[in-house]
Amino acid sequence: MHVSSIFSIFAEQKIQNTMKKIFIFIAAIAMLSACSSNSQYQQTKQADINALTKAAAFKMPKVTVPSFPDRTFNVLNYGADATGQSLCSAAIQAAIDACTEAGGGTVIIPDGVYLTGPIVLKSNVRLYTTRNAFVLFSHDFKLYPIYDASFEGVNTKRCQSPLSARDAENIAITGEGTFNGSGDYWRPLKKSKVTGNQWKNQLKKGGVLSDDGNIWYPDEGSKYAISLCKDQNVPEPETPENFDWETIHSFLRPVMLHFIGCKNILLEGVCFENSPAWNLHPFMCENLILRNLTVRNPWYSQNGDGVDVESCKNVVIDHCSFDVGDDAICMKSGKNEDGRRRGIPTENVVVNGCTVYHGHGGFVVGSEMSGGIKNIDVNDCLFLGTDVGLRFKSTRGRGGMVEDIYIRNINMWAIPNEALLFDLFYGGKGAGEETEEEIAARMNAEAPPVSEETPGFRNIYIEDVLAKDVKTAIYFNGLPEMKIQNVNLKNITMSGERGAIIRQTNGLTVENVNIISKGEAWTIAPTVENVNFK
Repeated sequence: MHVSSIFSIFAEQKIQNTMKKIFIFIAAIAMLSACSSNSQYQQTKQADINALTKAAAFKMPKVTVPSFPDRTFNVLNYGADATGQSLCSAAIQAAIDACTEAGGGTVIIPDGVYLTGPIVLKSNVRLYTTRNAFVLFSHDFKLYPIYDASFEGVNTKRCQSPLSARDAENIAITGEGTFNGSGDYWRPLKKSKVTGNQWKNQLKKGGVLSDDGNIWYPDEGSKYAISLCKDQNVPEPETPENFDWETIHSFLRPVMLHFIGCKNILLEGVCFENSPAWNLHPFMCENLILRNLTVRNPWYSQNGDGVDVESCKNVVIDHCSFDVGDDAICMKSGKNEDGRRRGIPTENVVVNGCTVYHGHGGFVVGSEMSGGIKNIDVNDCLFLGTDVGLRFKSTRGRGGMVEDIYIRNINMWAIPNEALLFDLFYGGKGAGEETEEEIAARMNAEAPPVSEETPGFRNIYIEDVLAKDVKTAIYFNGLPEMKIQNVNLKNITMSGERGAIIRQTNGLTVENVNIISKGEAWTIAPTVENVNFK
C-alpha cells in the first residue's frame, strides 16, 4: 500500500476518534445540562426534610419531596401575554394541561406581568416562576364561579380560588415569582383601619358604604350578605337550596390557594400576597412541604390569614415569612358538627424557623378544631409585633381534642396582647377587639354537661421562650366543664405589663419560668388544680 494511503487511513481514523470523543463530550454536557435544568427548578433536598422530621418531638412519618420529569412547557409558547395587558388564563392552563398529558414536568412562567383568572394545577406538574414573574389575578369577580366548598370549617359556598387543585398528586409551585390575588377589590374595609389617603384610594375602586359610612363593600350584594351571617363570615340564608347565591357573589371571597385532597405537595420560594380571604388553605391534604415562602397581606385585611392547615397530615413548614391581617400559621380541623362529621384531624406537623410580623397570632391552634389536632412540633420561630404570640382558641360547641403539642425556642417582641394564650371562650373577634361585657356574658353562662360538643386541650409542652414588651405574659382560661389539662412550661422569660393569669386549669408544671411585670407575677384562680412549681 502506498505510504500516502496509509497516512490517509490513519488520518481518517483519527478524525473518526476525535468526532466520537466530541460526540461523547456533547452528550455528557447535554446530560449535565438536563440535570442542572431540572435541579434549578427544585432546591429542596430530601435530606433537609429528613433532618427536620427526625428532630421532631414525636415519631414523624417521612415527608417526601416531589420530583418531576425533565420536560418544560413555557407559557409564552401557548400564547401568554407577558405585558399584563390581556387575560392569559387559557394560555397558562393550556401549558399545564399539555404538561399533564405528556406525563408531567415543569410549566415555566418567565419574567413579565401576567393578568389571569383562576389556574388549576394538575398531577405531576410543577409551576415555576422566575424572579421577575408577577402573576396578577383579575379582580373581575365573574371569572371565579361559585361552587360547594368549606370555609371557616363549615360546608358552604365560595368562589373558585385563584390557585386550586383537587385530588392531585405530585404537584409544586416553586421559584422566586409573586402571585397577587387582588384582594383589596374583594375584602370589606373599615375606615378606622386605614389612613385618609388609603380610604380615598379605596373609594376610587367603586363599591358602596355601610349606612354609617364607616365600612367599604365591593358592591350591594356584599353589603347585604353581612345580614345573612349568623356566625362569622359564612352566610346562612333561610332556604339555602332556593337562594340565589349570585346575588352575593363578591361576598364569597375565595382563599388564594386551595388544594383539596391532594398528596405530595411542594410550595417553595415564591411570594403569595393580597389574598381575597385566607392566603394558603391546604384542605385534607397529605405529605405537604412549605419552604422559604413569603406570605403577606395588609395588616388590616379581613380574614387575611397566612396559612390554614386544615385536616392535613405529614406537613413541614420551614423558614417561611408571614406578614398578614389575621392568624399567621394556623392549625384547623373543621368547625362544630361539620368538623366532627368529617372527623379528620390535623396531625404530624413540623413548623421550623419561621418569622411572623403582623398577625392576630404567630402560631395558632383553632378555633375550628372539631376534628382534633395532634402531634405538632413548633421550633425556632420569631414573632415581631403579632397581636398574640402563641394562641390556642376554641369555644363550646366545637368538640374535638387538641393534644401533644411541642413548642420550643420561640422569641417574641412587642406583643400588644398575650404572649401565650389559651382561650376556650373565643368569640370570633381578634385579640383585644371584644368588650368586657361580651367576654363576661360568655364566661358567666351556665356550664353545660360534657358532650361531643366540648373541646379539650391537653398535653402541651412549651420551653425555651423569650418574650419582651408584652401586655400580658400568660393567660389561661379553660372551660369549667373541661379544664385545660397538663401544660408544661420550662425555661421561659417574659416581661411586660401583666404577669401570668391562670384560670380553669388542671395540671400545670412550671420550671425555671421568670415573669417580669408591673403587677403580680402569678395570679392563680381557685378553679386551678395541681400546680407544680419546680
